[in-house]
Amino acid sequence: MDNKRSIMSVGPTGPRKIIHVDMDAFYASVEQRDNPELRGRPVIVGGSPTGRGVVSAASYEARKWGIHSAMPSKTAFKRCPDAIFVRGDFSKYRAVSKAMRDILNDYTSIVEPVSLDECYMDVTELPEEHETATSVAQEIKRRIKQELNLTASAGVAPFKYVAKIASDYNKPDGLTVVHPDRVLEFLHPLSISKIPGVGPVTLVRLNEMGVFTIGDVARWSMEDAHERLGKHGIGLWRKANGVENKRVRTSWKRKSKSAERTFAEDIPTLALMITEITKLAYRVSSEISKQQLVARTVKIKVRYSDFTTLTRSSTLTHPTDDPVIITDTAVNLLKSVRGIQPVRLLGVGVASLVYPDAPRQLHLGF
Repeated sequence: MDNKRSIMSVGPTGPRKIIHVDMDAFYASVEQRDNPELRGRPVIVGGSPTGRGVVSAASYEARKWGIHSAMPSKTAFKRCPDAIFVRGDFSKYRAVSKAMRDILNDYTSIVEPVSLDECYMDVTELPEEHETATSVAQEIKRRIKQELNLTASAGVAPFKYVAKIASDYNKPDGLTVVHPDRVLEFLHPLSISKIPGVGPVTLVRLNEMGVFTIGDVARWSMEDAHERLGKHGIGLWRKANGVENKRVRTSWKRKSKSAERTFAEDIPTLALMITEITKLAYRVSSEISKQQLVARTVKIKVRYSDFTTLTRSSTLTHPTDDPVIITDTAVNLLKSVRGIQPVRLLGVGVASLVYPDAPRQLHLGF
């Protein structure tokens, strides 16, 4: 084991105590909870498999068939013809999310919602009747099961990103505790893909460099990380070595959200581009819906094989998080780009994000 020690954010009495609470298969689990006929069945929350919908959530029974979020609904149906497709009810999910946050707020005021189904908490100053952060996490999990009839997984660690990795370590209904003096021991054997921000393209590039675990990056020098991956490499190296100082934030405002994909081979036809734009638009819609935001502007990015990059944007009549509206707008923007030719990158973004005036029901699972 590496003898390096992590450099951690320190609270008033020592290392910070961060809990990451992540509801298990949230949207699908809520649907199974509320409809007994769905329990034990492969449930998919998302768009219709007869259209161009995308999976936004899948029950654990559906995940056994390799179904995951952002997968085209048609593909999901081919993998599991017995799957039950359910249109998302976000007014219901928001209500359950609020009930979950109300439970968390009973233990600390330092709660950072990341999305409808996950939150960070800082319990460095432990609430009364609790001697450890672990006991707080255990009680929160028990109350979520008892009061909401749902399960959640939790990670306890001195850093936010380690707590998030830990909450995913033993799903569903798991609890993983990473003590301050064992952060590197926990991290280094894990796949490098476990670090937040390492997507498919970065993962392929790292694998080509012979990097497969977090420990592989930790063995680089900071200079090596910068030379190979630039600024992103330094951030990756810091996380691999347990260097973190991000605090749990109780309030923040996101002005935009985007998703993009660089292709291993150029996409040659408009039909294929529309398929990829649709996936990206649904992903963006999913993210802002989770954060209870709506967008006034939709934009796309197109990069050709010669690295020429074009952008287009459109202001909507009414702010929305509806995946159909966002997708249709993005596709129309793509069609407006003159001289369609093979592309190496496509991106979809939304901007001018605001909180909606009132809860809305989407007419297609996002």
